[in-house]
Formats: sequence, C-alpha cells, structure tokens
Amino acid sequence: MNIKENFPPIIIENLTPEINNGEFPVKCGLGEIIKIEADIFCHGHELIQANLLYKEGHDSDWKSIPMQELVNNSWSAELEIKKELISYFYTIETWIDPFYNWINDLEKKIKAKVQIDYFEDLFDGIKFLDEIAFSYAEQMSQISFFQNYIKDFKINFELIKDLKNFTKKFPLKHFKTYYNKILEIKVHRKAGDFSAWYEFFPRSQGNFRNCISELNRIKEMGFDVVYLPPIHPIGETNKKGKNNSLISEKLDIGSPWAIGNVDGGHKAIHPLLGNIHDFKDFIREAKIRGLEIAIDFALQCSPDHPYVKEHPEWFNKNANGKIKFAENPPKKYQDIYPLDFYNDSAEELWQECKNIVEYWIKVGIKIFRVDNPHTKPLRFWYWLINEINQIYPDVIFLAEAFTMPKPMKYLAKAGFTQSYTYFTWRNTKKEIIEYLEELTQSDMKYYFRGNFFVNTPDILPYILQNASPNIFKMRFVLAATLSSSYGMYSGYELCENIPLGEGKEEYLDSEKYELKHRDYSFFPDKNIMSFISRINIIRQTNKALQLYTNLIFLNSYNENIIAYAKADLKNENIIIIVINLQADSIQEDHIELPLDKWNINENIEYKVKDLLDNSEYSWKGRFNYIKLGENGKIAHIFKINLN
Repeated sequence: MNIKENFPPIIIENLTPEINNGEFPVKCGLGEIIKIEADIFCHGHELIQANLLYKEGHDSDWKSIPMQELVNNSWSAELEIKKELISYFYTIETWIDPFYNWINDLEKKIKAKVQIDYFEDLFDGIKFLDEIAFSYAEQMSQISFFQNYIKDFKINFELIKDLKNFTKKFPLKHFKTYYNKILEIKVHRKAGDFSAWYEFFPRSQGNFRNCISELNRIKEMGFDVVYLPPIHPIGETNKKGKNNSLISEKLDIGSPWAIGNVDGGHKAIHPLLGNIHDFKDFIREAKIRGLEIAIDFALQCSPDHPYVKEHPEWFNKNANGKIKFAENPPKKYQDIYPLDFYNDSAEELWQECKNIVEYWIKVGIKIFRVDNPHTKPLRFWYWLINEINQIYPDVIFLAEAFTMPKPMKYLAKAGFTQSYTYFTWRNTKKEIIEYLEELTQSDMKYYFRGNFFVNTPDILPYILQNASPNIFKMRFVLAATLSSSYGMYSGYELCENIPLGEGKEEYLDSEKYELKHRDYSFFPDKNIMSFISRINIIRQTNKALQLYTNLIFLNSYNENIIAYAKADLKNENIIIIVINLQADSIQEDHIELPLDKWNINENIEYKVKDLLDNSEYSWKGRFNYIKLGENGKIAHIFKINLN
C-alpha cells in the first residue's frame, strides 16, 4: 500500500459550506462573497499551508486563494462571485512546506539568541532552496542570492521576512493533500435574490387584454414580478362554489387550481382569458414596463382533465379502482385528482411534467411558483429542476411549501431558488429574531432563500384580521426589509381584512372561488398604495436592502419595537430599520448601533436620514432614542450619511 497517498498526515474536516455531504450545491447571487472555512491540522508542531481552489463553469484551469489560519486550526478564505448563471466549483489543497517551517524555526532561534550552526541550522535551508530551484528554475538568480546570504551567515530579520514572502509565492508542497470532494456553488440571476412579487387573478379583470392596465398600477407601486394563479381551463366536475362550497351555482366559476376540461389541460389557456397570442402579448407588455410574469405550476388535475382519459394509470386509485380525489384531513378537495408519481408509467409522467415547464418557457415564462411541492416526491423536484436548469439556467422556481421544516429545507436544497416561509406566523419580536437568524445566519443561508409573502389567496393571517391600516403597513415593512424578496396578494393595498369566520385564516368571499372587482380609488382611509410605492423605491435605491444574508438585529429594550440593520458588502450603504410592532400605539425605546462594525467613530456626530419622510437627525454614540406611533408613524428606515 502507498502510505503517503492513502494515509496523508494532514487532516481536512468540517468544511463549510457543504450541503448534505456535497450532494447539493450552495446557492447565491452575483456579487456575494462566500466565506469558506475548514479545520485543517496535522500531528506535531509542523506548520501547514492551505489554498482554496476554485474554477468557474467549465473552465479547465483551477485558480487559488490563500487561506488564512484563524484560531484552533480553523482556516478561512473568501470567494467573491463575479459571474451569474454558472456554477463555481471549489475544494481545498493543503501541504507541509519544509522550507517555510525551517524559516520559522530559524526565526525563533534568532529571537532566542541561540548560537547558529552551519550544518545543524543552515545547511537544510540551502538544500531546500536547491529543491525549489528544481521546481521554479526561472527564480534561479534570487535563489542563489538567498543561498549566498545563508552560507555567509548574513542572517537577520529582514532576510527572514524576504524568505517568508518568497516561499509563499514559490512553495515546496510536501504531503500535498486535497479535500475528498469537489463542491459546487450555483449562481442564480438577480431576481432569485431580489424581487417584489404581486399576485392577482387575471380572470377578475376579464381577460389578458384588460389586464394590461393593471400592469400599469402594479408597476407604479414598484413591483417587478407579477404572479398569476393557474390560467388554465377549469373542470366542471365537483366544481367549488363561493367560499369553497361543495354546491356550486350555474354561474360559479370554480377554483383555478382544479385544472383541465375539454378545452385542454396544463398547456392550455382558459378560453375566457384569451388565447396563446393574447398571453404572449401580455408578457410582452409586462416586459415593456420592466415587469416579469410568473405563472403557477400546479401538478394536479380536475376529473375533467384530458390526462384522466388518456392516462388513467397516472392517478391514485382506491381498492375498487376508482380514482381518488385529493384530501388533507379534515380538508377535502373533491375537484382535484392528485397524480401518482410512482405508478408503473412514472417515467412517462415525469417526462410530461418536464414538457409542461418547457412549453411555458418557450412561450416566454422564466419564473414558476410551484403549488404544494411537498405533496409530490421530493426527489422528483431534484430531477425536474436540475433537468430544466441545465438547459435554462435563468429559470426560477418558488416553492409554495407550507409544511414541516425538514421537507421545506430539502426542497430548497434540491433546487428551488426561493421558498415560502413561516414569516406569516412570526409576529412577536422574539419570534421574528429567532426565525430570521435561523434563515439568514445559520447554514440555511447557503441554500434557502425565503420569499416573505404578507398574505396569499389562501391565507389571511390572524394578525391582519379586522386590523387597522397601520398593522398592514407594519407587516409590509417587515416583509420588504427583513428579506430581499417578498410577495403580496392583491387586496392587501386596500387592507382587506374580513375573515371567513372565527378561527379561520381564510378570506370571506375568497377570490379563489369568485371574481373580485376592486376600485382602487375608493376607501382612501384604507388605501396604502402610496406607502407601498415608497417602500419599493427605497428597496430599489439601496443596495443593502437587495441582499439576503446581511441582516443583523440591534439591541433594544422595548419588546414592542424591533430594530435591525443591513449594509452592503463595503459598508457604503447602511440602512437601519426600526418598527413599532404595536403599530396603533405609541412606543419608545433606545437602540444600540454596532458603530465599530461600520468603522464609525462613536465620539463623532453623524447624520441619519429617514427615507420614509426625508426627515434628518444628528446622532452621536451607539445609543439613540426612538419614538414611534405618533401621527400614524409605524417605522423608521434610516440611512446613515457617511460623508
């Protein structure tokens, strides 16, 4: 056996980031800096060196970044992501440099004023320089210079310094050891990290042509992604009535998630919305306005879907062979048949699901909000997303998975660019801080990108039920500034707040089952459109709010006030957010700023500007007084003026 190759003396372990033992890639956006760390050590007192090795995409050449030793055998290097829509690959190399160790030992002896002997102390150094000359012949003149100085006993600290610099550039790599895996970083496009989603039902506007005017209003509010619930034909069998009633009237329109009828299935458009040409025109009009259209990808079928007749083997059946409708007791979905992803023709079904995505990509869609992905096999999504992204790396998938934490995390690891979160149910200061630190400061930051929806057609959170406009504003600021991506379902800007009933997190007269005709010029006391526009402008003009993992919470004392900060990578754009969680009452507090982190002298006065109302303040020191609640002011969004 080869001892040196099979049992090298250097150990590399606890490398981060590494997702599921290297099974899944790290995810990030353009401009991010990935800090790569590992424990690297060997026996005895030998000093070791290490490099982070990386390459971009399909490049054959590896580049290196020297790793820095921290404490307790921990090593670190930072990799700046300079290209998007590619994969970076990385690993670690480490080695023992006997010449570097010789220099270090010689320096110790000189400092200790130990008598230097040529054969015992200097001869090894000359031999090591001979070895370096063999590997780096072009450095022969400098090597000879060093050898002559050593032979002539011209040893001093200046020479030691020069030798150390030399060996860093031209190392001897004895016992060179590599980490046992090559890991991947997958870089998505900007919309994967920074986006503002607006959801509306096009059928409430009549058709796609009527929706074009709605695009103007959405753009004026500052959104950049327009998400449409399913736009496909809707089944008639067991069609749901208003408020999810099992009994439907003649004019009831049903749930758009009951996909498919005689007019087609997942590749068809509901005839009342228009045809494929109308939809392409709608996509084009959105693009002109700087908006991108996202559609719903819901892998379920109405009993009237063409698949039911063409491929009955694709569906779950009960003991008597009858196809079963979907249910999640006590909830029942009589208008939906779930697919069986492990049926005897599973390969054909999986391929058809991929074909659906590719069809809409060719139509012009590059963002898919995936309905209930946790109710389909998790490895199916790993296969599908990777198949799509190999051909279309700019396609984004959002997982609508309100489920247990581990399946949610696995879906993100498996390829989903963004994920719905538990933000909807995090209301107290303690809950918000604990949850956001898990999302943005734990290992989750390497694979999970949370999209904070303030509401959905399915969910009217308890905190918004019968709530005031101040509460709606408060939750909106939280969503739009805690995460770099957030979403909002239409009606929120009018503070729609009436629940289906006590103890239910659903809207009364839900748009899922009927049309909604909203007049956004009415209800001036409840219309917060201008507030939403202001927040989106602030997001678009401040780089710090476009990043996901840069969140830090600030010390404060009032449990009803939450304070946090975000800064860009160079600390040139520093934003401080302070929010009154009891938005209908007056609250006071002192917040503590980490001035040293931002290189601000706490003895010097500095200016802050509230971007919500353009008011300016002079602050000094780490602790500053805050008062919120007067005149309906629910938050501050301060920008520190460093000039």
